Amino acid sequence: MHVETSVVDPVTLEIFRSAMTAIAEEMGAALQRSSYSPNIKERLDFSCALFDAAGRMVAQAAHIPAHLGSMPDSVATAIKVFREFAPGDTVVVNDPFLGGNHLPDITMVSPIFIERDGTPILVGFAANRAHHADVGGISPGSMPIATEIYQEGIIIPPIKLWEGGKLNEAAFALILRNVRTPEERRGDLTAQLAANRTGIRRVQELIARYGLEQYQACCQALLAYAERITRATIAAIPDGVYRFTDYLDDDGVGTEPVPITATVTIAGTEMTVDFTGSAPEQPGSINTVETVTKSGVYYVVRCLMPDDAPMNHGAFVPIHIIAPLGTVVNARPPRPVAGGNVETSQRIVDVVFGALAQALPQVIPAASQGTMNNLTAGGIDPRTGQPFAYYETMGGGMGARPGLDGISGVHVHMSNTMNTPVEAFEFAYPMRITRYALRDGSGGSGAFRGGDGLIREVEFLTEADVTLLTERRRLAPWGLHGGKPGAVGINELHRANGEVIRLSGKARLRVGPGDRLVVQTPGGGGWGTPTAEASTVESA
Repeated sequence: MHVETSVVDPVTLEIFRSAMTAIAEEMGAALQRSSYSPNIKERLDFSCALFDAAGRMVAQAAHIPAHLGSMPDSVATAIKVFREFAPGDTVVVNDPFLGGNHLPDITMVSPIFIERDGTPILVGFAANRAHHADVGGISPGSMPIATEIYQEGIIIPPIKLWEGGKLNEAAFALILRNVRTPEERRGDLTAQLAANRTGIRRVQELIARYGLEQYQACCQALLAYAERITRATIAAIPDGVYRFTDYLDDDGVGTEPVPITATVTIAGTEMTVDFTGSAPEQPGSINTVETVTKSGVYYVVRCLMPDDAPMNHGAFVPIHIIAPLGTVVNARPPRPVAGGNVETSQRIVDVVFGALAQALPQVIPAASQGTMNNLTAGGIDPRTGQPFAYYETMGGGMGARPGLDGISGVHVHMSNTMNTPVEAFEFAYPMRITRYALRDGSGGSGAFRGGDGLIREVEFLTEADVTLLTERRRLAPWGLHGGKPGAVGINELHRANGEVIRLSGKARLRVGPGDRLVVQTPGGGGWGTPTAEASTVESA
């Protein structure tokens, strides 16, 4: 079904698009500056977007790909559950099976109203999603090696946490009572509210400038414009059926690789991505929900579009996704899903890129590191006597591209965060960064070399409960067209007594003062057959 086109001249449309994007970016600035946790304030692990009254995403900021492709489902759920809204309402939800990603990602949806003749008129929604450093569960940081979702943290169905501008004190208290760091959560949740209120004010100002009818016409035109660009992008891919399979190392409970298969069919201006053949849902937490699978596919298509192309509901229209229920890419409750959002989403991107590399051999890059290298830790901070909870993802090697080497030490694909600066890290937590460097030589060789991974070494100054949720520790990021794979990642624990323990990719452990965790992240794959000169240098 096509988005209908409204008559809006190109100059007005471009001004409107920039204004809407700027509003979403300003929402992000408000969230960052008013948040409490380093994960939001420093790493920018959040996303903001604007929607029309029907719940279609109209504009987004350039934040987290894993959030933005799935946030529309949270908005749709809020609309379906409540149907009617009033000024001052704000819905909160984190349930992955009701439009969420995984439990640490809490979404806030606020309706936008204007008044006409004294009557409030719903014109859209402001929404944001932020990753909270702890939402309860069996281990600090709420990214556990779990076997059911109830172990991963508090599950929040769609509730009006603010109704008519009034806080639901009982619901708020219930949420805070189920987390390890309630004051930090209180601060981050109210920062999310501030972000939405910023978006509401700015949209109201925009409508006051344009008028409601023109605003709605511009929204419709922007959706149609995104659809046209997406269709043109798909049309540039040769028609055909392209299939690719890649694997997760394991699910954290068993040791067998977990296959994910994508069959991409290009037919004119339409794309269908079918994940039939992927592994069944797993006991461990690498399962993902359909919303995250859709996000991964949308992200791949967005990478093929022009840099300045808008990404909104219109861009989703020509893309069809088949994710069979009961598989690792569309799990059912109560399967655990903490790792699906961060790790399986990366492999979904890899398999779709792998399939499209057959159609666009001179466009698609080799595999990047393929993991977010999730590290969580928590305990009692001896400086304050209060609990602390830390969460971070780490960059690695980007895959080499036709004509260019990969970039080293960066977040890739479904992760788009910063690192936690050493100064902020050591100020906030009873831990110390003792080494932070590029992992020289970890990128795969080729005519163009894959980017190198990172080495991040953390020394613990107190007892802590640590969880690692990482990938590409057994199966390397692949190269393309003769390029070599990138190096697999390595996780090691260096005990204070000198003992060195090689850790699996997914592990939970206790550490003490003086223990050091060393994470070496994967390199990206190489692209193209290495030249004879490069091969000689490497062998030497």
